[in-house]
Amino acid sequence: MFDKAKFINAIEPQLKYLGCLNDQTKQRYISAVEKFFALYGETDDFHVFSVSGRSEICGNHTDHNHGKVAAASIDLDIIAVAAKCDGCEIRVKSEGFDEDIVDISSLSSELSENFGSAALIRGVCDGLNNNGRNYGAFHAYTESRILKGSGLSSSAAFEDMIGTIENHLYNNGSIDYVEISKISQYAENVHFGKPCGLMDQMACAAGGFVGIDFEDPSSPKAENVAFDIDSHGYSLYIVNTGGSHADLNDDYASVPAEMKAVAHFFGKDVLRGISEKQLNDNALDIRRECGDRALLRAYHFVHENARVDKLFEAISRDDMPAFLSVIRESGVSSATLLQNYYSTKAPHEQGIALACAVAQSIMGDDGACRVHGGGFAGTAQVFVPKAKEEAFKKEIETVFGAGSATKLSIRAGGAVKIY
Repeated sequence: MFDKAKFINAIEPQLKYLGCLNDQTKQRYISAVEKFFALYGETDDFHVFSVSGRSEICGNHTDHNHGKVAAASIDLDIIAVAAKCDGCEIRVKSEGFDEDIVDISSLSSELSENFGSAALIRGVCDGLNNNGRNYGAFHAYTESRILKGSGLSSSAAFEDMIGTIENHLYNNGSIDYVEISKISQYAENVHFGKPCGLMDQMACAAGGFVGIDFEDPSSPKAENVAFDIDSHGYSLYIVNTGGSHADLNDDYASVPAEMKAVAHFFGKDVLRGISEKQLNDNALDIRRECGDRALLRAYHFVHENARVDKLFEAISRDDMPAFLSVIRESGVSSATLLQNYYSTKAPHEQGIALACAVAQSIMGDDGACRVHGGGFAGTAQVFVPKAKEEAFKKEIETVFGAGSATKLSIRAGGAVKIY
């Protein structure tokens, strides 16, 4: 019989480490275990995991061209209760969704699974197999608090979760978060059908405030840095503008494709290493061959990559005004050069720009705002001075509805085993 008190005593150290040791979180984990038992039968041999969502701080659309990114693991997460099982089926029941049943006796990509969670499950197992890692069948129940379509990387967290479960059930926890992230990216690119970079998976799995350099994507460099915006009198919010992400895959795919088209002009695969001077000197021919938007997006990459270094210089000095200045620059560049504040398919829907305008009207010259995540619809990111936090939230929710402003906290662990 499930001993709730013993279970809670066992997970309290990890909950404390993650900064969520409270009665509500304890009950959340108890409920998840009980729902797992109701679905798959009670057992003593079960495990519990948590994978955080992520917030990109700077480096918008740079990872897929081997650039630099600043990101953070956040307190909104996905949790899973899982146990090994016999056979070749992985069964995953995510709260609010139909159960996924994936036969892993075949790891070939299946067209019918494209853009579905089953593709991610199969893809992670395929990636593990390609890397010479073990994989196997399990049952799992998951529950997520990562807002869908928010730019907080719910799909990357799910991929990382499947990899983390396989890591601990079949590989004795020997796979580091970088390899899990790369396997997750493979699953999304090859099986799911979305040409994403590696930043989302890395930031969800790493934990804390992290700088990631993708110059060598086969061996990305990651460094955790301590920086407490709360102590400087600021809070981090995302604003859900209610924009739909339906039919935006072409918009997302156009960004790396156009950047890489400019890189190909110089005989390279990616923009990393190409300078602003090179772009200037060859602008006429690039415009003719690749188009104006591609050139503008290349300028964004060059400037945004340098901004990540500027951000970490500000952090090293504990300089909050300089930090905010970089965030503002990133926002302007994304809006005007990268052009991912709205989709050209729906120019009447410009929620991200509107959210930034409303936020700035409240904050004046203080604070900072920018697009959050891939863009084109969805969410804005705002660093709000605490003195104006109440007014900010009230005004944002007047425009976008109750609950549209979500406060985030940065947490120490990314992909972790809780029990």
